[in-house]
Amino acid sequence: MKKLLIGGLAATVFGGSAFSADLARPRPAPVYRAPPPVIALFTWTGCYVGGNGGGLWAHRDWNDAVVGEFGSNTASGAVGGVQGGCNYQVGSWVFGVQGDYDWSNANNNTANVVFPALSDQSRLKSLASVTGRVGYGWDRFLGYVKGGGAWEKSDFSVQVAGSSIATASATKSGWTIGVGGEYAFLDWLTGFIEYDYYKFDNNNNNNALVCTAAVCGGVAAFGNVGVTTNVNVVKAGLNFKFGPGTRY
Repeated sequence: MKKLLIGGLAATVFGGSAFSADLARPRPAPVYRAPPPVIALFTWTGCYVGGNGGGLWAHRDWNDAVVGEFGSNTASGAVGGVQGGCNYQVGSWVFGVQGDYDWSNANNNTANVVFPALSDQSRLKSLASVTGRVGYGWDRFLGYVKGGGAWEKSDFSVQVAGSSIATASATKSGWTIGVGGEYAFLDWLTGFIEYDYYKFDNNNNNNALVCTAAVCGGVAAFGNVGVTTNVNVVKAGLNFKFGPGTRY
């Protein structure tokens, strides 16, 4: 019995000492980790301004109200200009409005099919449009379509042996549709590639081709020449974005 009491007492003493030692031993300090960073999602909401450049092809059909078809020609050349607009993103959908203005010097001279001694010369000087845009965004990539009103300014002339005998300048209104893709390299810098089609009928802003003073003193040579114009444009550009969610 004595042995049992002595053994129990020893176990209690040594066990308590070990427990006390565990309590006395310093515990490692807790390790605090910073919460994961909050990643801000890119938004297309905001406004932008930028520039563009590319090429265009302008096909023209000439028609005289009295004589009939004068023939067709296609002028090609470079195009460059500026654009600006604003977008608003709802979920993955992006709605916006844009205005642009581009300069060009696309010019062509083709023989007149009615009067072979004459040629029809045209030079497209500028294109402008105001369009609505609807797009779908995959984070930093935006695919979109656009459409709206358009304007073009051109010079026209009828020539003999390379010399103009009748000239006209006209600003015509029409419409445009387009499709493009845009990518945000930075929160404030995006790049795009776009195709646009423009249509200008011959029933608006028809100008009489008027003889130059040296030839016939300003008397109208052709009373009512209409020109239908279809323009295809491929261009690329950069936009500088500002507004909500833009970090510089």
